[in-house]
Amino acid sequence: MPALVGRFATETPFELPVIDYRLILPILIILGAGVVSVLIEAFAPRRARRPLQLVLVFVSLIAAFIAVIDLAKTQAVTAAGSIAVDGPALVMQGTLLILSLLGAMLMAERTLDPSGDAFAPRASALPGSEDEKQFAARGYLQTEVWSLFLFAVGGMLLFTVANDLLIMFVALEVMSLPLYLLAGLARRRRLLSQEAAMKYFILGAFSSAFFLYGAALIYGYAGSIDLPAIADALSAKPSESSLMLIGLGMLLVGLLFKIGAVPFHQWTPDVYQGAPTPVTGFMAATVKIAAFIALFRVLYVGFGGVRWDWEPMLWIIAILTMFVGSIIAVTQTDIKRMLAYSSIAQAGFILVGVVAASPEGLAGAMFYLVTYGFTTIGAFAVIMLVRDGNGEATHLSNWAGLAKRSPLVAT
Repeated sequence: MPALVGRFATETPFELPVIDYRLILPILIILGAGVVSVLIEAFAPRRARRPLQLVLVFVSLIAAFIAVIDLAKTQAVTAAGSIAVDGPALVMQGTLLILSLLGAMLMAERTLDPSGDAFAPRASALPGSEDEKQFAARGYLQTEVWSLFLFAVGGMLLFTVANDLLIMFVALEVMSLPLYLLAGLARRRRLLSQEAAMKYFILGAFSSAFFLYGAALIYGYAGSIDLPAIADALSAKPSESSLMLIGLGMLLVGLLFKIGAVPFHQWTPDVYQGAPTPVTGFMAATVKIAAFIALFRVLYVGFGGVRWDWEPMLWIIAILTMFVGSIIAVTQTDIKRMLAYSSIAQAGFILVGVVAASPEGLAGAMFYLVTYGFTTIGAFAVIMLVRDGNGEATHLSNWAGLAKRSPLVAT
């Protein structure tokens, strides 16, 4: 046995991958800030945590955006081909950082609600309990949300440049797990918020399992999880693609869940309604962008050679998504649920650009994603402004006469 181990070590020397850290600097800045944010929670005095966290969040987002601009017109791969930086990825990274900056502003807002920000004072306290009331009276703030926020943004940035399925899965989880927690931290209607977080987590865990199992099947077919290597394997043995098609279908389940496409959309209305409105706005604007860019890369870099196999399925999903989202949206009485179904319909429209399989279609889909992100976060900012005695007035009946009461908000 020792001789066998020595022979294996001699014949297969381990080589460290070459990593160009400049290419992943925006990701490193955000994830590094997330680590510093955790240290602030551990060691900083309680009253100093919020201002320190806000400074850290805004400085790191701006620094990461500058790093993205510095990479303009860069097209390169690093980390043994597992990270691919190109023009579309950089555009979407810049968009994600701007939207995250706007989302952070919404999450930091404290002037609309005299009781504090949008988050529960302590997540560990039972809703309506004496402990919760005491924490609120003492002015406690759940400043851990900023650590979760930064890790979610870092996962999104990594998702857009992932060039192999393992890195893509890691990015998916780094992005998703903080969002599961953020969805359950609403200050008001906490039971609804916790229910939304539980649904999001359970369904998200299933979708992640499908993604990972699909990646395993594709590895069994291609002998690699690298997207260009998968494309080469498809070219070499196109007649043996049944295992690959099953794996691709499972991959798409995980990605279409994050997009909110039919029939993987059931989580969207409940999570959008129950999560704190700033989190809903941030999540609605950014997660869809990151997931669509990952979908573009999977379909066109890894599986472009079998386009005629996946196009019909995505056409059906796109049509169903547009139809279901548009029809059910007009029946809603809660504005957040209506926007949830609207976002489902938007996913269908963007999928049309994906399955068009042309440079014009992809360019149109990317432009749609950018405009969708800014309009969505603006819509949820308006929801935060429309209030009654119990907080945000999300029932449509409360919006009647808004133009008379608040002409600027209505505009």
